[in-house]
Amino acid sequence: MNKKHLFDYIISIADNSLILAQRLGELCGHGPTLETDIAGTNIALDLIGQTRNYYQYAAQIQGEGKTEDDLAFLRLEREYKNVLLVEQPNEHFGYVMGRQFLFDVYHLLFMNELLKSKDETLAAIAKKGIKEVSYHKRFSGDWVKRLGDGTEESNQKMQEAIDELWAYTDELFDQPEADKTMIAEGVAVDTLKFKETYYEEVSTLLKEANLQVPESKYFIRGGKTGVHSEFMGYILSDMQYMQRTYPNMEW
Repeated sequence: MNKKHLFDYIISIADNSLILAQRLGELCGHGPTLETDIAGTNIALDLIGQTRNYYQYAAQIQGEGKTEDDLAFLRLEREYKNVLLVEQPNEHFGYVMGRQFLFDVYHLLFMNELLKSKDETLAAIAKKGIKEVSYHKRFSGDWVKRLGDGTEESNQKMQEAIDELWAYTDELFDQPEADKTMIAEGVAVDTLKFKETYYEEVSTLLKEANLQVPESKYFIRGGKTGVHSEFMGYILSDMQYMQRTYPNMEW
């Protein structure tokens, strides 16, 4: 097995959850209600937990004596391989729920397939996290419906969020070289197999929410190859501050 490609593949999965968790963490204490605020923070913690499992395994595969913290906090921007969707800013609550929903539908389909991986560690991580991801999808989907089918203003904001975020969805299904190699070995998830299902599920809920399904075929990509949006540098400056300011600190 190509260990470099396996490492790169695991990193790309972990980075999605890490950066999305960081975005959600920014909202701690700023939710519209206490219950919703706590729920969002718990989702962030769920994602961090999954991320830790991935990074621990990646560090083991890499074999350079690095830790999960090294991989999470001490890489350069171009070394992160998360999709652009998860690094988009917290414009407003509807935008946050739209971003979460568009990722959650993908994430649950992905985890269901990762359960079948020939890599026992990845399959075990999926088995452990799939119930959490199922809840994430239900939570964000419910909010998209509530906002879309709510007031005129909430519908308008939810629609604007979906229209803007739609351009980042196609990248979810891109397959860099590491993905293709690991798919051939039965380790990675062939995301193209559920791409149609993804858009069907998303479209069905949007219609239930009294929202229009975007017809745009223009998609933005780059994150999976390390080319990020202007927001990524700000995310990393916040996230990496302590580790870079106090190197080798033991907490």
